[in-house]
Amino acid sequence: MTDTFFALGFAIFIWWFSTGIVILLNRMSRTAVTMSLVISSALGVGALAGLSHTAQQTSVMGAYCAFTCALLAWGWNELSFLTGWITGPQKTAILKSTKGWPRFAASFNAVVWHELAILLVGLAIVVITWDAPNQVGTGTYLVLWVMRTSAKLNLFFGVRNLSEEFLPAHLSYLESFFKRRRMNAFFPFAVVSAIACLWLLIDFANQPMTTPAQVVGAVLVGTMLALAIVEHFMLVLPLDTTALWRWAIRKHHHTETPAAFDAHVPPVLPAHLDSHDKSLQVN
Repeated sequence: MTDTFFALGFAIFIWWFSTGIVILLNRMSRTAVTMSLVISSALGVGALAGLSHTAQQTSVMGAYCAFTCALLAWGWNELSFLTGWITGPQKTAILKSTKGWPRFAASFNAVVWHELAILLVGLAIVVITWDAPNQVGTGTYLVLWVMRTSAKLNLFFGVRNLSEEFLPAHLSYLESFFKRRRMNAFFPFAVVSAIACLWLLIDFANQPMTTPAQVVGAVLVGTMLALAIVEHFMLVLPLDTTALWRWAIRKHHHTETPAAFDAHVPPVLPAHLDSHDKSLQVN
């Protein structure tokens, strides 16, 4: 029981703290952001090596190590996106009137390189841990990937809270791809499916033949899934979604923007303006 509660607390703390650190780093000076990307890239490579090292380990420590390595790999994905380093070819806002396939295509083009990076890292993790007894890292990364994709789709289809406060200034154009509404048809399906998977993890952890390492692994992965479900509910409930990370979201008025990673990003126009209207663009 002690191992279970420790794993639960560890996962919650890492989720809260790592999210805040990624947000905070992205709001620092360009030099600091560049350094953080270099460090994050090194940690990402180290994380893949760590997953390879722990793949055959069936100990409790091996479960914690694999879990942490998966989070480091995922953190690189998040930081590289939020800094504008890896996003997509669409870097301008779209008209509010844009609907249907054009809106979906523009939204996908805004993040396609980021999604490809997530896929490649995920494939690397699967290959590294293929047919190995320790699948905690793979499970953790898969949960983060699926639930983040679900959150993006819900933002696209429409939710109450768009959490636009989490977007740095150089990615503000992404807000034009979001839709604000009380609920969408995809949301209940996503949440119910996630809860069903969480129940399966809980049931597995409570099986009499489950080893202590497997219990810890299931708790770690299950906690990340439970937190992702909570994040989904925060999208539709009348709550302040920034309260937990206000210390990281605070504005830094005297720092350089990380937007300089892409010197060719055009000025972002308000969502109701057409980015192709030459008379409105700044030369």
